[in-house]
Amino acid sequence: MLKKTAAMLFVASLVLTACKKENAALRIDDKTAKDAEIAHAQSGNLPVSEFDSMEFDFGKIKQGDKVEHTFKVTNKGTADLVISDAKPSCGCTVPEFTKTPIKPGESGDIKVIFDSTGKSGQQEKTVTVNMNTEKASEVLKFKANIEAPAGGIGVAPAAH
Repeated sequence: MLKKTAAMLFVASLVLTACKKENAALRIDDKTAKDAEIAHAQSGNLPVSEFDSMEFDFGKIKQGDKVEHTFKVTNKGTADLVISDAKPSCGCTVPEFTKTPIKPGESGDIKVIFDSTGKSGQQEKTVTVNMNTEKASEVLKFKANIEAPAGGIGVAPAAH
């Protein structure tokens, strides 16, 4: 009980410190936040998500290509991790995710399928993953540099 109270006070102090806009030096970094989340989870029997990466770069792709990447999430907590939803930032992205509870120490997937049809240039998109962690959600990011087809986009030469 004392461990749980101490962990909650620690997290609360971090949150309060992070909310002060006038002093950016007092804001917590991601590692400190993750450490606090793990400490709290261990005292309160919560899942903790840890992603293999939070960002992915598809590099150069051709307009019209459908590309996919799978983000891996591991449950570092002490209770089952449940992904309840994955919401893309636009209709050109379709996420697929592990629908069954992820046991402590096990991993699940969030596959992101991006359709570059009608897109060109540098594109940056996100998928918000909602989970039953203390933080409640994480934002995965990906980008691609889309090359338009040679000769323009759907332009036919004029008939004479």
